[in-house]
Amino acid sequence: MVSGNGSRTAVVGGGISGLVAAYRLRQRLGPTAEIVLFERGDRVGGVLHTGELGGGPLDLGAEAFVGRRPEVPALLRELGLEEQLVHPAGRRPLIWADGATHPLPGGTLMGIPATSMVMHGLVDAATLATIDAEADRPLHWVPGSDIAVATLVADRFGPQVVARSVDPLLGGVYAGLANSIGLRSALPPLAAALDAGARSLGAAVARALPPPSTAPVFGGLRDGYRVLLRALLAAAAPKVEIRTAVTDLARTATGWRLGAAGEFDAVLLATPAPVTAGLLGADLPAAAELAAGIELSSSALVALAVAPDAPLPDNSGILVATGEPLRAKAFTLSSRKWPHLAGRDALLLRASFGRFGDSSPLSWSDADLIAAATADLATVTGHHIEPLDARVQRWPGGLPQYAPGHDRRIADLEAAVAQAPGLALAGAYLHGVGVPACIATATAAVNRLT
Repeated sequence: MVSGNGSRTAVVGGGISGLVAAYRLRQRLGPTAEIVLFERGDRVGGVLHTGELGGGPLDLGAEAFVGRRPEVPALLRELGLEEQLVHPAGRRPLIWADGATHPLPGGTLMGIPATSMVMHGLVDAATLATIDAEADRPLHWVPGSDIAVATLVADRFGPQVVARSVDPLLGGVYAGLANSIGLRSALPPLAAALDAGARSLGAAVARALPPPSTAPVFGGLRDGYRVLLRALLAAAAPKVEIRTAVTDLARTATGWRLGAAGEFDAVLLATPAPVTAGLLGADLPAAAELAAGIELSSSALVALAVAPDAPLPDNSGILVATGEPLRAKAFTLSSRKWPHLAGRDALLLRASFGRFGDSSPLSWSDADLIAAATADLATVTGHHIEPLDARVQRWPGGLPQYAPGHDRRIADLEAAVAQAPGLALAGAYLHGVGVPACIATATAAVNRLT
């Protein structure tokens, strides 16, 4: 266990998890402790990155967080950034499916309905009949088991529900598909309802749906995530080693050695799962094997500024069903979604590309990505809208995939690392890909070390 009074601690990885970890370490260890933050890229922040477009800041990575979790608002209060907290306008997204736009169904659990009522217009009559008859079919569920979301939903409700309702929503969270995401990690309340003996998928969804609430589902930062990143860095006051890839981690008699960086009393790894696996391999091979089994998804984002009178729908975005002949997987109509962006001289929107198993958009040129975004936007809106300006951001290996069995894998990984004093893990591959979950893993990792 590390304490202050001149201790030396390394944080490897300068994303949100690493920055929160450095900040928590400074709070716990005090001003005399040496905290060194290693980041292999040319900036801190990881997949949180704020650019400039349309006369002001715009997030080019994650843009929102789950507003019903407490971690981000609490952290903003700690750092004196309460005035940065903003919420969406409340507009609903559309879904592009079968060559047309449809309202996003309400009353679903990540796109999984409890009844057929909310799916009318989005799926065909045969699928509606399958949903209606689902309760009459025996449900064979082994408590504690885990399968891909698509496996269960397609079997019980049909493949159209997966492609047109579940995939578009899961794709926004994981940049993956329902056939690559495990039910237990993605939808814990649904798994709990099935474990408790729900007699059908519809009944399980009805039991798992959260109670009605007027609280905002999502939140964001008025001036982008860069405000939070800068505040964390200033409060943590670590020694920052940018463009420094840590490739060697070895246990010593009193702590850990990080290659040429020398010895540390404790090390906190806030690195992607494959990097973590490489660092753990020498001393903790079983833990390394578990981390190496977590795959990553890559994506690309095109942010566009268009004329203020451009004919965009009055919705927060347009999600694209799988199997559609479009290259973009979603559009966020940022100026419609966020009131604080509505006053700009241009309308802002974001087009997202890339799903798990398809990293090809990363190889496209900026011009090709912008052209694809513009062409697909014309398809889903019915209007050619010429961009006034654009920004392209690529995210290779940006999001971990929570495959079936992920929760057991992480439990085993954390148990293995717990046997190594002075070592802890944090990051999006552990207990959730969102910013609140990353903050929680960083705080838990520092609690373990201190």
